[in-house]
Amino acid sequence: MAIRKSNKLHQNALVLKQILKRCSSLGKKHGYDDYGLPLDVPKGHFAVYVGENRTRYIVPISFLTHPQFQSLLRQAEEEFGFDHDMGITIPCEEVVFRSLTSSMIR
Repeated sequence: MAIRKSNKLHQNALVLKQILKRCSSLGKKHGYDDYGLPLDVPKGHFAVYVGENRTRYIVPISFLTHPQFQSLLRQAEEEFGFDHDMGITIPCEEVVFRSLTSSMIR
């Protein structure tokens, strides 16, 4: 049991590292600083795109520790992958995403 839990924690850590690396390696494009970070995203946050219209949301990095958000990220990786120029796209309806993230803030 301890080995299974350790492996799961290790996998979660790897996914989080991939996400943070992806968020910080978007390149020097219009609206990005010298480090490739978006100018309109505050420190300690990152952008995700949600729903059919790919609405952009700025979320705190602390969400990465929430199991529900990690589940969304796994779904995003399975459906879209993380190796593309578009940013992280969350495969769920906006109303579901807003409900989930509002419960995380409390």
